[in-house]
Amino acid sequence: MDLPNNTPDLHQFDHIVFFTGAGLSAESGIPTYRGKGGIWETYRYEEHACQRAFDKDPEKVWDFHEIRREFISHCIPSEGHKVIAEIEKVKPLTTVITQNIDGLHQRAGSNRVVELHGSLWRIRCDKEGIVYESHKIPLTNRRCSCGAYLRPDIVWFEDPLKEEEIFKAIDAINQSDLFISVGTSAVVFPAAQLPLYAIQKNVPTIEINIEKTLMTSMYQYQIQGTASEVLRKLW
Repeated sequence: MDLPNNTPDLHQFDHIVFFTGAGLSAESGIPTYRGKGGIWETYRYEEHACQRAFDKDPEKVWDFHEIRREFISHCIPSEGHKVIAEIEKVKPLTTVITQNIDGLHQRAGSNRVVELHGSLWRIRCDKEGIVYESHKIPLTNRRCSCGAYLRPDIVWFEDPLKEEEIFKAIDAINQSDLFISVGTSAVVFPAAQLPLYAIQKNVPTIEINIEKTLMTSMYQYQIQGTASEVLRKLW
């Protein structure tokens, strides 16, 4: 695989923003959400991944998420995750903005991670406003000490994104001098709008994906290939 002519040299930048999606984690064996073999081919989000479903049958929703937590716990960060973490060690202003909820960036060694859609490894009680990390599989108790059901601290369908995370993401993009989209489908809104901040800011932008997306033509550089292969070659 050859890189496009004049592809930016990552070593020349100080504040790189990586915008990552399900395509990156697919290299670790985690199914994407849409398309052939995607999670929503097997499960209906209306029954497993929205507040309405949780209110109706929290045990069913938790059963689904426990299966995901168990499966993902056995997955390991891909070479792409590792390259991004390596870059952060050399360039500590590097920021990852991810739509993934699997925690693989952190396991690879990244520290500056904005999790737009939350994390499967955080649990919260909406009644008391408590959020904490838990890697117990299965959970010891699905209820908080107050009696209310705990829920995964993730953004389900029909949930709004947390304003705090959006502001962190926009702030990182505004300070960036290079923006790299990795494995994103560009169809999940409002997250898919974030690259527009970098494009309008007129910093170099790169899209890495195995196929073209709705936003491919808007990027200054488009590289088709796996995240691991392309990132290793870029770095």
